[in-house]
Amino acid sequence: MHKIVFLRHGQSIWNMENRFTGWVDVALSDKGKQEAKKAGLALKEAGFDFDISFSSYLKRAIKTLWIVLEEMDLSWLPVNLTWQLNERHYGALQGLNKAETIKKYGEEQVHLWRRSFAIAPPLINEASPYYPKRDARYTKKNTTDLTSNSSYEIADKLPLGESLKDTTARVIPFWKNNIVPQIKANKSVLLVAHGNSLRALIKTIDKISDDEISELNIPTGTPLIYELDAKLQTIKHYYL
Repeated sequence: MHKIVFLRHGQSIWNMENRFTGWVDVALSDKGKQEAKKAGLALKEAGFDFDISFSSYLKRAIKTLWIVLEEMDLSWLPVNLTWQLNERHYGALQGLNKAETIKKYGEEQVHLWRRSFAIAPPLINEASPYYPKRDARYTKKNTTDLTSNSSYEIADKLPLGESLKDTTARVIPFWKNNIVPQIKANKSVLLVAHGNSLRALIKTIDKISDDEISELNIPTGTPLIYELDAKLQTIKHYYL
């Protein structure tokens, strides 16, 4: 049996303000920091230990991981960062208040953008302050990124808005190529990411249908334990 721990980052400032966040690099709220600390203590008390960890390029996930590792006395643990575990890119919706967006576009349309598997939001344009192709983290080599190479350049791959289907298309290859081999090598893995990048993983692992995945919600700062058999099929999963 293999175990892997998934963890959605602690509450961010924009979670607290009910805003679409996506790839915007917002900080943890005070509550989010406490959630991360509580998660680390719970994992330590439950006897978990890790060999390797993974996170996205977004600081709300990275700082959650740092806090968890500090609480577990594992600050030395190898950390691998990749843009492919980033949150779903919410396109032109990023930064908008969700309630105000519903008033503008209607509840049905916003629900489709948020919860349908294959419908993407309006794309972000170059005039936006959140346009990703001007962000140095996506144009410079990062030695902790397992997708990096000597001529590191991913600007042509960057999304300008994603459905959950699009998010799944970038998350799952990274999972199969970089995380699954660690699990098969009997390494204990901690993966800290985001609501939608984790939904993409869970959809694939548990073979959840396109319609049913819309009902899956993952709470912030709460360790989700997956026990997998030798073929990486789910035996059970539970929140700690």
